Amino acid sequence: MSVPEFYGRYADLYDRIATFPGVGRWRRAAADALDLSAGDTVVEFGCGSGANLPYLRERVGDDGRVVGVDVTRPLLARASERAPDAGLVVGDAVRPPVERADAVLATFVCGMFADPARVVADWCSLVGPGGRVALMDAATSTHPLGRSLNPAFRAFARGTAPADSPLEAARAAIEGEGDTVLDERVAAARAALVDRTERRQFRRFGLGFVGLLSGRVPRDFSR
Repeated sequence: MSVPEFYGRYADLYDRIATFPGVGRWRRAAADALDLSAGDTVVEFGCGSGANLPYLRERVGDDGRVVGVDVTRPLLARASERAPDAGLVVGDAVRPPVERADAVLATFVCGMFADPARVVADWCSLVGPGGRVALMDAATSTHPLGRSLNPAFRAFARGTAPADSPLEAARAAIEGEGDTVLDERVAAARAALVDRTERRQFRRFGLGFVGLLSGRVPRDFSR
């Protein structure tokens, strides 16, 4: 099943997960990490049902522009209800359908890319010198309490992935499979952002399962 088909079929469930109590604190932190100013243009790749868009709108004001990009039309339909003044685009974050932005946000999407380092590098080029990029992603935890929950996290991550059935997700959790690719992709995305930015900040949430990395592209950045 393709990504648009999968998330379109389970759009209601995805939206409930995206707006689960307490998650709003993470999303608010992600918007803050971009250090947005009134009038900025901010693009969120993989905006899903638009849970982040109101926080972005608050920070860029009425004169700013908020753009949400996603490949799943049913999720964008929900995003249009949540953020009716945002510009919503059906598109692929791997091939950005926008020409410029002051800032880019991506939450829980880098683990889906075959080559996340290249995608993040393209986002840095998109915002250009002085632009900001923030990535919030989930991976297995090294937190003393979080480590004991890694099997449950693996099952959740696999069960919410387009390629896996619930049975495969359960097997992966029991056998300890499935986290390697996700962890490697998240690490590659973060490394690419570290290589291309300065004034970085990194925070962890949810017993270490969720990490938020942000940075500003330096003025002498070469595309």
